[in-house]
Amino acid sequence: MNLKSIATVLVLTAASVCAQAQQSTPAKPTKEDAQKVFKAISSDKAKLQTFCDIAKLGDEMEKANEKRDSKKFEELSLKEDELVKKLGTEYATLMDGIQNVDPQSEDGQEISSTIQALDKLCPQ
Repeated sequence: MNLKSIATVLVLTAASVCAQAQQSTPAKPTKEDAQKVFKAISSDKAKLQTFCDIAKLGDEMEKANEKRDSKKFEELSLKEDELVKKLGTEYATLMDGIQNVDPQSEDGQEISSTIQALDKLCPQ
């Protein structure tokens, strides 16, 4: 998965999680939050597989979005929502708050780097 795909997955996942979240503004995650999530997912084979499945769904969602296939996009989004629940609240909170992090900031770059490191653990 390339950097553009990772960014798309992050945006789509964050949008999906945010759609389910309450109206309050989510807390801005830190690089420490991302590192906790990395440790939790990378140390658990089932969670890592779930993360990899979310990444694959993100790629499919990107294609559906490009084709303007809203029905397929919604179907994939629902599958993604179920998978996000399996990764736990720390992951959901990270994805929920990532929209509030400047991608150019130190935390933003560290969070992106951490998610890229997780992605590298997925079989290609």
